[in-house]
Amino acid sequence: MAGAKRILVGEIGRPHGVRGLVRLRSFTADPAAIAGYGPLTDETGTRQFRLMLKADGLAQIEGVADRDAAARLTGTRLYVERDRLPPPEDPEEFYLADLVGLAAETVSGQGLGRVRAVEDYGAGPFLVLEGPPERLVPFTKTVVPVVDIAAGRIVVDPPVEIEVRPEDAREDAA
Repeated sequence: MAGAKRILVGEIGRPHGVRGLVRLRSFTADPAAIAGYGPLTDETGTRQFRLMLKADGLAQIEGVADRDAAARLTGTRLYVERDRLPPPEDPEEFYLADLVGLAAETVSGQGLGRVRAVEDYGAGPFLVLEGPPERLVPFTKTVVPVVDIAAGRIVVDPPVEIEVRPEDAREDAA
């Protein structure tokens, strides 16, 4: 399915024992739900993985029967197609991947470009707004007070560290 949004739902950890079990980091609200989304894929979308959950955060991956094969998968990120996930229960909730492509504008309506990516390196998510200039914006309620998925836009109230000059306004953001 070319162009389909994929959501990161987990990561394969280090092997456990000699029979191919692995530690599994699940990023789903219910950690056990990861196994119910059918085959998961790697970052490239070319390799598929079927998981059978065991106790204590361990999983058996179909076709992986020994420690060496499990070790080769350590660090593999697991993705699922966005349309296979349940819709958010609350209309105010959304998946972070749903932000990609939304137009970004300031509180006063000045265009800032579009959300190119949502990144998180451990200190909380931030939005990458396409440039020029490219901007990294913390994804907090203070900095991004409005997320309107239906209208295809977010409103950004940039902190003082993020300079927004009138000449940087983008007409294609709206």
